[in-house]
Formats: sequence, C-alpha cells, structure tokens
Amino acid sequence: MLFHYLAQDFKGRIKEGNVNQPNLQAALEYLASQNLRPVSVKPVSFEAKKGKINLFKEKLTLTDKVFLTKYLALMLKVGTDLFSAIDILIEDFQSGPARRFLLEIRSNLEQGKPFWFTFSKHPEYFSPVVANLLKAGETSGNLETTLAQVSQDLERERDLSSKVKSSLIYPALLMVASFFMIVFLVTFAVPKLGEMFMSTGKPLPTYTRIVLGTGMFLNRYIYIFVPLFIAVPLGLFFYFAKNKNGRMQFTKILEKIPAARNLIDKLALQRFSSVLANLIKAGMPIVQAIEVTAQAVGNPKYEAALIRISKEYLAKGLSIGDSFRKEKVFPPVVINLLAIGEKAGHTEEILNTLANFYESEIDVSLKTLVSFIEPAMLLFLGVVVGGIALSLIVPVYQLVSQF
Repeated sequence: MLFHYLAQDFKGRIKEGNVNQPNLQAALEYLASQNLRPVSVKPVSFEAKKGKINLFKEKLTLTDKVFLTKYLALMLKVGTDLFSAIDILIEDFQSGPARRFLLEIRSNLEQGKPFWFTFSKHPEYFSPVVANLLKAGETSGNLETTLAQVSQDLERERDLSSKVKSSLIYPALLMVASFFMIVFLVTFAVPKLGEMFMSTGKPLPTYTRIVLGTGMFLNRYIYIFVPLFIAVPLGLFFYFAKNKNGRMQFTKILEKIPAARNLIDKLALQRFSSVLANLIKAGMPIVQAIEVTAQAVGNPKYEAALIRISKEYLAKGLSIGDSFRKEKVFPPVVINLLAIGEKAGHTEEILNTLANFYESEIDVSLKTLVSFIEPAMLLFLGVVVGGIALSLIVPVYQLVSQF
C-alpha cells in the first residue's frame, strides 16, 4: 500500500515523499528506521476514491497514458534523470489517477524496484505488451526509445479508437432518437387517438386494434415502463461494454453481420501485426512474443489461434510460416508474407507493413459499415413509424368515408 508522508529529519528539516508498505504501522516503522519523525502519513490509492457513488469510475485515460509516456521519453532524451522527470510530471497532475500512478512509480523506484514493475501491477490500464516492452527497454538500456515507441503505439490506438467512435456516433444518435420517438408515439400519442376511435363504437381493423391496445397498455402502466426503457439499455450497455463475457458475446453477434465481421477481423489483424512487430523489435523471443500478443489482440478467435501457434507449433520446432498455415483464421496474404519475411530475416518490417495496410483498410471498412447501418436504420424507422401512422389513418379514412 502506498503512503504519502511529511516528516522531520534530525536537523528539523521537512521531508516529503512516498513509501510502499503493507500497512500504516509498517510505514511508521520504515520512517523511524530512516531517522524521520512523521508529521503526516496518509494512504494514497491508485484507484478511484472510495465513499463516493460513481457509476463511471475514475481511471487513467488513453490521453493520460499518451501524455505520460511521450513526456517521459522527451525528458529522458534531453538528459533529465528518471526521478526528476517523474517529479516534474507529478507537479503537472494536481490530482487524479495519473498523479497517484506517478507517485506509485516513484515509491517503487525508491525501494529499488524497476520502472516497468509498476506498469505490470496495473494490467487494467496497461496491457502486458506495454509492461514487457518497458522491461526489455529498461534491461537493454533503451528506455527512452522504448517509451517513445509505446507513446506512438498508444497514439495510434487513440486515433484508431477515435475513428471508430466518430464513425458510429451518427448511427448511435439515430438509433436513440428513433427509439424514444417510437416510445413517445406508442405511449402518449396513440392512446389519445385510441380513446377517440373507441368512442365511435365502429369496428376497427385488427392491426389498428393491436397498435391501440399496445399503446393504451403502455400508457396505463407508464410508471413501470419508463424506468424499464431507461434501465434496460443502460444494463445492456454495461454488460456488453464493461463485462468480459458480455464483450465476447457482443463480438459473436457482430461477427454474424458480414460488414461488421470484416471490420472486427481487420482490427484484430492490425493489433496483432503492430504488437508483434514491437515485441520482436524489443528483442523478445518469438514464442514469448506471440503469447504476449495473444493477450493483447482483443479477439477470442485470434487469441486462441496465437496460443496454439506458440505452444503447439513453434515450441515443437515448426517455422513461423508453417505454424501460421495450420490456423485458418489468418488470411493467406498474412501467412505468405510472414513466411517470406522469416526466410529473408525481415519479419519485423513485414509486420509493420501489415499493420499500416490494415490501418488503411479499417477506414474503408468503417465507411462500408456506416453506409450499411444508416439506410438499414432509416428503413426500419420508416417501416415502424409508417406502420403506426397507417394503423391510425385507416380508421380515420373509414370514418370520413361514411359521411
């Protein structure tokens, strides 16, 4: 557990710092062993502060991670030592998870632990790929170069994530607006007209009776259905977005849609190419590099295939090309280029080329997916709203035709 302390040394000077100990008593004993008299000792947690009800937990954002790695690399490049660089960044963050994370790094460094150790302790924010890259860079004395590479990878990930989100914003807004418009029509507008039609005593078409009956039922129990209309979408969002099993099921659902499946595959292949290229560049053995890549690829299908390649094929002495040929999930172009790159000794360059290729292909797939979603949603909205309107227009026409 991390503690932040203010203490006096034997000359009466105030010292401030952090210490990582299992509990408060151990922290006080540590300060005493350093001839420091504590003035204030407070626990510092990397996680969000407790005691507050917060649906959206405080966490280290992708922008924070890019900032941390980029400016640490920059300060190391101009000759700043690691401790001073971390102190400068701590001053830039007045509060929040980024500051607590930096304090934790400094505390671990003061105890003789390596720089990468803190990153490995927080897999919820930094993938095993980042921790392994930093470990390799620190061990080889190339921490500055490795941090710059990690920063570039995180920036690429942020840009890719921004492209996906910005492309899906309009369809998402259209879906939400359509949902609430249909709920409003069926729950509020339809029952008013239904009462008017019922008062005439004239027989109504079967479809009209179904629509009116549904609307009047929803209107009667509105105090139940309105919370449900809010709670169910939120529950589905948190299940599919925040839960690992939910994300896997959502991926399986999307893979049944050709345009979405194409995008998901290209995202996984781009991630695979980029991560494996960086791990090979850092000097990691190919078997271990593929195992780490499997954890970071973000797709169960490719993750299982990469684990089989590393543990069943490469471990038995097969070449990279032959190992990948045994897994049909990888496109022939990827398999052939990896085999060529292995023979020529340019596997890293081939993987970087594939990463850039799939990054450009993702843009095309996003445009294709959006061009498929928008008309499909507009068609669905038109059918539903048109059906509701028709169920109301037909009785009106019958009433008018009697006069």
